[in-house]
Order: sequence, then structure tokens, then C-alpha cells
Amino acid sequence: MKRVLIANRGEIALRAVRACRSLRLEPVAVYSNADRNSTHVRAADRAICIGPAPSSQSYLNAAALITAALGSGCDAIYPGYGFLSEKSGFAAECREAGLTFVGPGADVIAMMGDKVAARRTAKKFGIPIVPGTEDAYSSAEEAARLAADIGFPLLLKAAGGGGGRGMRIVQEAKDFVSTFTQASAEAVAAFGQPDVYLERYFPRVRHIEIQVFGDAHGNAIHLWERDCSIQRRYQKLVEEAPSPILDAASRRQMAEAAVTLVHELRYEGAGTIEFLYDLESGNWFFIEMNTRIQVEHPVTEEIFGVDLVAEQLKVAAGERLSMAQPSQPSGRSAIEFRINAEDPSAGFRPCPGVVSQWRPPEGPGLRFDSHVYEGYSVPPFYDSLLGKLIVKASSRDEALAAAQAALDRFAVAGIATTIPFHRKLLSERAFRDGSADTRWVERDMLS
Repeated sequence: MKRVLIANRGEIALRAVRACRSLRLEPVAVYSNADRNSTHVRAADRAICIGPAPSSQSYLNAAALITAALGSGCDAIYPGYGFLSEKSGFAAECREAGLTFVGPGADVIAMMGDKVAARRTAKKFGIPIVPGTEDAYSSAEEAARLAADIGFPLLLKAAGGGGGRGMRIVQEAKDFVSTFTQASAEAVAAFGQPDVYLERYFPRVRHIEIQVFGDAHGNAIHLWERDCSIQRRYQKLVEEAPSPILDAASRRQMAEAAVTLVHELRYEGAGTIEFLYDLESGNWFFIEMNTRIQVEHPVTEEIFGVDLVAEQLKVAAGERLSMAQPSQPSGRSAIEFRINAEDPSAGFRPCPGVVSQWRPPEGPGLRFDSHVYEGYSVPPFYDSLLGKLIVKASSRDEALAAAQAALDRFAVAGIATTIPFHRKLLSERAFRDGSADTRWVERDMLS
């Protein structure tokens, strides 16, 4: 592998450019018309325009990406996260074109991308799953016959994807058919298929994920957990490691279950196994696997001092994992705050526009991953993520104090951002003591 096409934009594309350079690989960027002046375009060895601003005509255009890769003499395509990173068809097309897809095989992406198939797979290997249906359904009437057996409240989830789309809570049987119809319609719009499956709904849970890695030589490791419970409408806002609420036994059991799945799947590359942790019972359950790097991967990098993007590239090139199984970290805490171009005072409404002032905080223990600069024009066509502020310290209390000071020094003008939300969050007792659940932000903090 000598030259890599980076099939993404923004901060993850810039992150991949830097990882390529650290490995003496030649990075080739792609961009839409809206991203012509983006930082990753200037940072790469070469940049290729792949189409108009809408992602459907650029970053989601598999044919354009593969043509760009072949035309520029690339050996591989790095997908990052979002866009085509979890599309099994794209992975297959890359390999059919003679390109290395930096990620797992198309068959594994397809299996774990189907949430019902992923549940079956986890159950097959003895990993606890949330009680629910064995299959997904497109008929509300057919699914309603099974709802009573699961019990209310229950959760409807799209079989073909995640991110909160096609997901609905049903409190009572009388609301089932109408809610199912809404969830199914949203699933079609988001993922192109109407199938929905049913799960028991737990009212107070934490969202725990385990970072995993495998290679083509049969090696598999986990890098312990990240806690991603601070969410709004199923979208993560803050992530941290280690979790402030997990006991040692649950932490070890989740990590062992995650690496078992990686071994059994013969998984290659970076992935994340996601779990729910029920605050009332202390039980935990597998919910899904993400077959890619996560937005919040810097939290794990800061805890363990590793470069997960560079590791993805090395494993894709056929190398063995350069990391041994790490022991449980102690005396370290890392927290990531997503800085989005959104207005928290207006229901987190996206706020594209020109950034007239941009002065992120600097100092020991601070890391800021971003593609934004003063004068940058935030386009309205894509995800609103501007950057990620990661704070590392020797304890969670120290990390929280450092985060407060850093956010207070973060100077932004021209657009609204989520920085005021994060400042307020740090003063909330439920966040500081770890008692917040995944619905706490909407139910209590913003109500």
C-alpha cells in the first residue's frame, strides 16, 4: 500500500491525512464543490473534486470515489465514519476494482449492519441481548401480535441502520400500530427498507461501547470501554473513558464478550461493540456493532496513547496488530465534547455560516480535532460537527475541571455552537456523579 484515497470530509479526513503521513503513505483527498476550501483538501498530496454539494452526488457516490481512486493510482480507500463506511456494497465494489477497503470484509459489514442478524450472531456466541423479537417485520399487524409477549413499554428499531432513525418508544398497546407505521416509514427514508424489530424498553440505561480491533492473522484485542450516555435524540454529545458507573465485574464481562465476537467473526480492522447497561438491575445487553472507527475514538487514543487510524491502515495492509491486549487503565480519564454548529437555545437547530472568530483552547492535557479555521464557511449540506475537544487528566474530577476551564476559553463568533450547552452540562449534578441516563438530557436538563 502506497497511496490512499480518503473517501470522507472534515475532521476525520484531515485526521486520516495525518495518519497516512505518519506511515509514509500518500494521501489523496476528495471534495465536493461545497468543500473546495476545506482544510483536508489543502493538507493532502492531491485533491479530486467528486461532484456537487449534495452528499448523494459526491461523498455517497461510490462510482465517483472508485473512479477517483483508480485515476489517481491509489491502492486503497479509507472511508472514516459516516457516508459509505458501513456500506457492504461499497466495500465489495472497492475490492472488485482491485482496491483495498480499509475495514472489515463486505460479508461481515452486511451481517453486523443488519441489526437482527447482529443480535442473532451475538446470541449464538452466548452474549446477552436485549429481550425482543427474533425477526424484523414490515407489517404492524403482524408485529403487534408479538408485542404483548415482550411487554410495554417497548422499543421499535429499524433493522437496516442506527443513529436513532427509525427508532420509537411505544408506551401502551393502543399506540403500537401508529408508532410502528411511523418507525417503518422513517426506516424506509433512512435505510431503504421498512423492516422494524421489537425490543424491551429499559427506562434508565447507560450506553457503553467497547473498542475492538482484529487483524488477518487471527489476533483480536479490546481497548476497554467508552461511556456515551450523554445523548439527545439518540445522538451522542459527550463521551468518556473509563465509564464513571461500571463496576469491575461488568467492565470485564463486557470487554470479554466484545473480543469473543471479534474472534468468532474473524474480524479485521477497527470496530465497536455497543451495550446497554440497565441502571436499575445492573444487567447489560448487546445492542449492535459498528464496523468502522467511531467519532469518539480519540477518547480511547488518549487513554492508551495509540493511533487507531494509523492502526486501521496498517492492518488493512496486512500487518499484524502492533498492540497487545492492554490491561485495564488506572489513573487516567479522558472526556470528549462534540462542538457542533448548532444552537442549543433553539432546539439544537443547525447553524451554518461563516466563522468570524475561531480560537480553540490550548494547553497541557487538551486535544482539539477539527478542520475549521477563522473565515471558514460551514456548509449546510452535511453533519454539523465542527470539532472535538478532548480533555485528559489523571482523574475524572481533574478532567471535569480542565474541561470547564477549556470551554470557558473557547472563543467562537459568527455562528452558534454547542459550547454553551457543554458549559451548562458541567454544572449539572447528574452528569458529574454519573447518575444521568441516555434520556436524561431531554427529560431533565432541557425540559
